[in-house]
Amino acid sequence: MPDPTAASDEGRKLPHTHHDFITRHPLLTALALSLGTAIALGVARFSYALLLSPMRTDLGWPYLIAGGMNTGNALGYLLGALITPSLARRFGSHKMLVGGALATAFFIVLSGLFIDTATLLFLRIVTGAVSAFIFISGGILATRLAALHPQRAGFLLGVFYGGSGIGIVISAWLVPLTIAAANAYGVAHSWQWAWLAMGILSLVATAFMTPPALRIPDLPPQVRGAGRVRLRTLGFSLTSYFMFGLGYIGYMTFVIALLKEQGMSAGMITLFYTLLGVAVVASSRLWAGMLDKFKGGESLAILNALLSIATLLPAVTAAPVAVFISGLMFGGVFLSAVASTTALVRHNLPPASWSVGISAFTIVFAAGQIVGPSIVGWIADRSGGLQQGLMFSAAALLIGALLAWRQHPLSSAQVLAQ
Repeated sequence: MPDPTAASDEGRKLPHTHHDFITRHPLLTALALSLGTAIALGVARFSYALLLSPMRTDLGWPYLIAGGMNTGNALGYLLGALITPSLARRFGSHKMLVGGALATAFFIVLSGLFIDTATLLFLRIVTGAVSAFIFISGGILATRLAALHPQRAGFLLGVFYGGSGIGIVISAWLVPLTIAAANAYGVAHSWQWAWLAMGILSLVATAFMTPPALRIPDLPPQVRGAGRVRLRTLGFSLTSYFMFGLGYIGYMTFVIALLKEQGMSAGMITLFYTLLGVAVVASSRLWAGMLDKFKGGESLAILNALLSIATLLPAVTAAPVAVFISGLMFGGVFLSAVASTTALVRHNLPPASWSVGISAFTIVFAAGQIVGPSIVGWIADRSGGLQQGLMFSAAALLIGALLAWRQHPLSSAQVLAQ
């Protein structure tokens, strides 16, 4: 087995100012880095759940088109994930992270300047592509930071991925406030103001993220992506992660629309989404020990099973207590499922292969997200409601749990053969 602390020696070779900061302030560094996931996921992707209903009503979309917008975002994310390894080898993780954040903010702003469906779909695609740069390069840097602090590795990885909760919480309040303000001024397409506000917010987040992130050591140019991964040895966890992407995105795309259909008030929906985001942030502490303990697919299996239950609840009942339990459970679990795959890579692969391993998981994750929203939207249009679509999502997550449970830690022979 590779030594997960192997990269810690590299910290001693850093310039003193860099080494001192990331040694003394690992949590602050991880929090700054987590603003990348706040932009890539919390704002660029998950805020669309709040915008789906007003955009659908304003532009006359069926659920298939409305879900297709997030399918387009996931398609772009897949394309971005496919080209990130080669770009990272050339430019390094730091430039990919900052460049991806700036580009994401730019395309979010552009989403507030158009109403044509084809143009909006194109913008969702390119936003997804550049947000993949943030997610993968940020994941690599977070893994490097975790390797320098092996005793807190699971927690630091959780903090990074939990950053999307920051974006969710801010979006939960920013979107309805900006739409209300636009309506008060008689703006024709009030949802556009929300995109503009979130683009500006992403620029501010990038400014705070960049200085600490640049202090995290990247691999030398000659080592980046030099490792190899025999994907067959990670087959069960990769397939499980595909099912995770397929299942979770249906919930995050349509749950707000479902709650509106069920008659929940705007204030309660804001509270629901806020609590979901807070649970995402809190999850970094909740599952840290498990991510450090399990070396195989056990963590992903447990988290997928919990997500299946959380997804099923609003599909079978509109009771507010059950709905809020669903949101808290889902928020407290789903980004830790993402963190579990990064932990799996860190536990089982040498540092030179981390980029390849994280990219492989990101690609299958993106592939699942491509088909998930459209399938749920198609089921909703055909069956007359979103409940049936979320039942499909819950089933996909349960299958993912069963697959992940079969992923065993890699042996030394398997690692050396890669």
